[in-house]
Amino acid sequence: MNSHSLPVIQPVVHDAHGVPDVPPGHVDTYDVPGPRYTSYPTVPEWSDGFGPREYVRALERASGSRAPLSLYVHIPFCWSMCSYCGCNVIVTRNPARADAYLDLLEIEIGRVARHLGDRRDVAQLHLGGGTPTFLDPRQLERLFGILRAHFVLTDDAEATAEINPAVTSRAHLEALHRLGINRLSFGVQDFDGQVQESIGRIQTFEETRTMLDFARGLGYRSVNFDLIYGLPHQTPRSWARTLDRVIELAPDRLAIYGFAYVPGFKPHQRKLPADAMPGGPERLDLFRQAWKALSHAGYTSIGMDHFAAPHDPLARAAAEGTLWRNFQGYTVQKASETVAFGVSAISDVGGVFAQSPRRMSAYREMLLAGRLPIARGLELTAEDHTRRRLITQLMCNLSLDLGPGATETYADEFDALMPLATDGLVDLVTADDGSMRVRVTSLGRLFLRNIAMPFDARLRSRPADGRARFSRTV
Repeated sequence: MNSHSLPVIQPVVHDAHGVPDVPPGHVDTYDVPGPRYTSYPTVPEWSDGFGPREYVRALERASGSRAPLSLYVHIPFCWSMCSYCGCNVIVTRNPARADAYLDLLEIEIGRVARHLGDRRDVAQLHLGGGTPTFLDPRQLERLFGILRAHFVLTDDAEATAEINPAVTSRAHLEALHRLGINRLSFGVQDFDGQVQESIGRIQTFEETRTMLDFARGLGYRSVNFDLIYGLPHQTPRSWARTLDRVIELAPDRLAIYGFAYVPGFKPHQRKLPADAMPGGPERLDLFRQAWKALSHAGYTSIGMDHFAAPHDPLARAAAEGTLWRNFQGYTVQKASETVAFGVSAISDVGGVFAQSPRRMSAYREMLLAGRLPIARGLELTAEDHTRRRLITQLMCNLSLDLGPGATETYADEFDALMPLATDGLVDLVTADDGSMRVRVTSLGRLFLRNIAMPFDARLRSRPADGRARFSRTV
């Protein structure tokens, strides 16, 4: 079989750490609104015509499997609102609100578990928010008691809690570890004081180091740091100081997220000084700067925006091509389905996506009326499942091998990928039998969302103004 490799016209130049230079004009070409592909089909395609009845059918379909589940629990409460935040949060200073919320979670978890039959093993647990440690140790004990009444963590389960070191106590960390949490995700964002002031998230390096040292002393298996680039007042110099401090602390994993500035959908972001935010080229340079610094420190680049130390299972999975990705990020636990609890939580189970109401009042009303709290969702078609596999493979393992006839079956995608091959983002190879191989280049890793977009059939049919709710890809 003869192969036909499509030539890359623009050569890609790399530095000593393998980080590619970005040719002039690439940012102008590829900095467009686009999905992050935490799901496919993406959230704008979901329908409010999907409700509790459809979700029950999905849970009952899923009950026939013996595969372990992933569980997500959303704790929406925060003591204050960070102006950069894109999450669904409730700002309150009243800890008693968490007790009332746990009452609702107990109803929801029990009701969902009944529809899952005997399927109760869990390979991945994630507490997200909001701020999960808004719950005090007693409330955390109650939450885990509710979960354990219906589900069982497997021996190798990855159990994660997101924490804000500035509002998390040693008692929190002791309780979480005792309850079975073995991995922590520290929200760091940036250590620069001016940046922190502008986003309303004050967290000192010393606070973070103290919490990290205490967590490691307790025996947590892995610690992740979340950083954000593209925030107001970030400069190469200030970002370098943050990266140096992060490397000094040596987390096991890092997620380096581009700031999603969507003030039309998150009105509190209008408080941010937009004129102090880095533009597209500057944002990309900040990410490249992080890539260089972390590569120099020995971290492996994972997928689109994650990095892992060589000893971390995420690095080994990336090398073996076995990474998986869900709403909680990259993982080595390929739990095939996620069941999520709490306000705004998203389940991915039984061939559907199902999301709870974003408002606490609607969530409470549905539960107390005897219904599962589902506000919208989508049942995936066979075509959706196929395209989801393709996009996930690209986002996780940076390659696709499409069999005979692919250049005809995916003719539109092939045409859309050709300019990306010319610009050095992908290596694209076809063969006489019409098979097609797509490999993301090192340069293409900087534009991974753009590479996935040709396989998004629903996006192609969406009018240009319908893409405005997505953050920009650079």
